[in-house]
Amino acid sequence: VSCGATSAVTLDSELFGHERGAVAGAEDRKQGLFEIADQGTLFLDDIADLPPELQPKLLKMLETRTFRRMGGTREIEVDVRLVAGTSKDLQAEVEAGRFREDLYYRLSVMPLSLPPVSDRPKEDRVALLHRLHHELAAELSDGPTTISPDAFDRMLAYAWPGNIREMRNVLERAMILARGQDQIEVEHLPGEFRARYGLGDRRHTPVSLDELERQHIERTLRHHDGNRTRSAVELGISRATLINKIKRYSLK
Repeated sequence: VSCGATSAVTLDSELFGHERGAVAGAEDRKQGLFEIADQGTLFLDDIADLPPELQPKLLKMLETRTFRRMGGTREIEVDVRLVAGTSKDLQAEVEAGRFREDLYYRLSVMPLSLPPVSDRPKEDRVALLHRLHHELAAELSDGPTTISPDAFDRMLAYAWPGNIREMRNVLERAMILARGQDQIEVEHLPGEFRARYGLGDRRHTPVSLDELERQHIERTLRHHDGNRTRSAVELGISRATLINKIKRYSLK
């Protein structure tokens, strides 16, 4: 579940459940994900976007393995392995006062840092593209079974600011457009692949990855008339992450 995709009340109900009448429209008792995941594992994505009012509740659950449903009085005990993910620097969020320091240390039992797609070696990006194409080909029976060398080269050269989610979205879109054909061609890729890496543009213009990301986000927002929700979906990132990037790059 994403911690930045909904309101604090809705997320509280989703994670910890609620009693009948605790929230508007709650006609029945609801079990939360922590209760459902008892003796198992729960993954919380975008943990840096966890609303401040829910951070103490999550900390208590991690320390005591107990919590109360919204509107409840009984402590519920669970044994859940929690895995949390974020694209932000959590330590920087702590220093900025947006994330509790005690919760940060409670979560940082075994941190794993995964490099963005743009920082991965070429062989990793090749493997990712092949793997995602193979998975999508199994889902779309009438989709193309190969990718043309030109289209593949352009995808390898792309910065992928939205990381693997964006890569999967671009490939899925291309496969849908290329249904009934043998392979994915450049014409099936989004406009930025055809424009920036077009055949007539062979000159090398030095540009930072941050600038590539800024340009791509700006184009995507313009394509969706400034709609942040649709833009975030196309980029393969959460709406909260997109808003942070808009602020970072001073986009309108």
